Amino acid sequence: MQGVLYVSHGTRYEKGKQEAIEFIRSIQPEIDATLQEICFLEINSPNIEEGIQKLVEAGAHSISVVPILLLTAGHALKDIPVELEEAQQKYPSISFSYGEPLGVQERLIDVVEDRIHEVNETGNILLIGRGSYDPQTRKDIEGIADSLSKRLDRKVDTAYLAAIKPSFDEALDQMNEQSSLIVAPYLWFDGLLIQSMKKKVEALKEEGYDISLTHYLSDHENMKAALVERVQESFNMPLSDRGDVNE
Repeated sequence: MQGVLYVSHGTRYEKGKQEAIEFIRSIQPEIDATLQEICFLEINSPNIEEGIQKLVEAGAHSISVVPILLLTAGHALKDIPVELEEAQQKYPSISFSYGEPLGVQERLIDVVEDRIHEVNETGNILLIGRGSYDPQTRKDIEGIADSLSKRLDRKVDTAYLAAIKPSFDEALDQMNEQSSLIVAPYLWFDGLLIQSMKKKVEALKEEGYDISLTHYLSDHENMKAALVERVQESFNMPLSDRGDVNE
């Protein structure tokens, strides 16, 4: 039997955890797999090892592992592959395949554009990425910002919540009372990062600044369609063929 293991990031914010679970469950009926389980990279249970064990005990002979991640960075390139190598050794008779994060796609940039239009305001845009020490992360976020700028004919700057400069706080420090700013988080689900951003934006509003925060990517139909496609692709991506896994 075919199994699918969805690997979400994990969060201490319970609402965000449940939001991720509900999102994944919403696309499961579209997936041609008898067995489907959800696990987490960190903080929440079950973890990857436990998720794989559940599928094996349920009778899975093939397991496709799908990262619920926006961009390819450390978790996708290192953390998950290490877990899968260990699982392959533990279950040599199981055929594992490994999918890819959503990556940069025009339809995902459509989602950001929709979120910006939802706030129905004009002004410069600050696109916020989670951040990573992987240099590809900056390239991806800056590429998305460039595309948005061309679509909207507006200035789009970038900032990050970790690892990369400028930080979100540093970008906010550059704001003046005469400017108008729309903050657009390139984050999938609610969590402590989103809650922290909300507090900072609300504090600036109270001080008289013209600033607004768009909704995160969330359960937009484009996000669902992109994940369904990644799951379907994962069935044809054997672990043994993934160079980034075995290096």
